[in-house]
Parts: sequence; structure tokens; C-alpha cells
Amino acid sequence: MAAAKSGSDLHVAVTGASSGIGEAIVREYVRLGARVTLVARRREQMEEIARSAGGRTQIFAVDLGDVVHATAWLAPAQAAFGPIDILVNNAGMQIVDDFAVTDVARAEQLLLLDLHTPLRLSRALVPDMIARGSGTIVDIASVAALAPTPGMIYYNAAKAGLAAASESLRGELRGSGVHIVTVYPGPVETPMGRAGYAALEPTAGARATPKGTPEGLARRVRRAVERRRARVIYPWIYTITRHLPALTRWSLDRFSPKVANGQTQALPPPSGG
Repeated sequence: MAAAKSGSDLHVAVTGASSGIGEAIVREYVRLGARVTLVARRREQMEEIARSAGGRTQIFAVDLGDVVHATAWLAPAQAAFGPIDILVNNAGMQIVDDFAVTDVARAEQLLLLDLHTPLRLSRALVPDMIARGSGTIVDIASVAALAPTPGMIYYNAAKAGLAAASESLRGELRGSGVHIVTVYPGPVETPMGRAGYAALEPTAGARATPKGTPEGLARRVRRAVERRRARVIYPWIYTITRHLPALTRWSLDRFSPKVANGQTQALPPPSGG
């Protein structure tokens, strides 16, 4: 097993880096002194983040929903900044809608971006990480993987699939020096999170739901990587979804708000930010 690198020696790659959780993780690692690769669809937003964050960054404007070409940025990114030490699989999209009327093409795009692409990226990097005896994959799943919520069928399926793959890969790689962190964000104050709530009926329960911040989650992700923790569930109250699944399921089945007016809400932005 290789010795752990210091912050200034790390190369961290973050997908979905143009806003929300991805942006916060970028800023967290720039403050640490790492070399950070930003990957998303929206170049202008990433350029503004890189300018304001400072540090050593590089940008790849990539449509990560195009699974066939989703790994094309890896070679030039590593040629410039060295082998990727930490990959953060964060890019994703969300659809809040009744299953019976969900646009199938849009839904299958979600499955590609939220599930297939992170597996492609991890599969591309893990062999080299094993050979080096070091490296970390951070998979940003969702509490929806533990507590699937009505009205988000495809998102639930994608995040549950990513979480299952992430948890099982950790066991498979035990002793290799390669670590896997599975992250289960609950509601977080991001553009996608706010749009998700806007797509639901405004019930008292929805308004009272505990929410976290992207910055708070980013700090916890960094600490989990440093301390080689298996998973992050944030805000902490959502640990109940893992330890009391039957109660969680009962509550969601009875009290989840409905999709507002049956309106389709394909939440921004698609193709990894």
C-alpha cells in the first residue's frame, strides 16, 4: 500500500463541478492545496468557479451523458496533473414526475448519466489505482438509494444502483490500498434540490424536512476520504434511513408529497452540469 499523499500532492477530479455539491467539493479541495480537475457540461460556470477559487485547476467541458465518450477527458487530465488520486462521481440529473407519464427518453438519459457514466469512469481508473496501491473513488449517491421516494422512480433506481455498486466495490478492493466512499446526501440546498421541492406539493412535512448545505457536505466528504471512512450520510438525521428501513418505508409510503399538478419536472442541468 502506497503512503498517503498530502493535500498539495493530490490530483482530485470532480464531475458535475459547475454548481451545487460539485462546486463545493472543488472549493474544498482547492483550499486544501490540491490540483483539481473540473468536469461538467457548462464551461462558463466552471471558469467562474476556477477564477474565484484560485489554486491549481483545469477544466473539461464534457457531456457526461454521452457514455461512450465519457472517459475521453481522463487521459489529458492526467497528462497535465498526474494520476488521479481522488475521483468524485458527482454528476447527475433528477426527474420528479409521476412514473406513468415520465418521458422515457429523458428517463433513460438519467440512467446513463447517474449510473452508467460513474461506473465507466471508475472502471477506467481502478486498475491503475490497484497497480499504484492507492486511490479513492467517491460516489455521490443519495438518501433516495436508502429511502426511495415516490415521484422519483428513475432517480431512485439510478442512485440505488450506484450505491450498491459502490458498497460492493469497497469490499472487493479491501486490502488493495484503494478506498471507496459512498455518499448519501439527503436534501441539500442546491439548485437541483430546490427545483425538486418546487415540483412537489407544498406540504408541511416537505417544508419541515431537515436540509444541509453543499459546503457542509463537502467538508464531510473530505474528512471521510482522509479518515478512510466507508460512507457519509448527511444531514446526520438521515442515518435513520439506513438503520430503520422498515419505519422509513412506512413513513414515505404514507406521507410523501405528491408531484404538483402532475407536472413533469426534469431538473437542471442534464449531462453532468
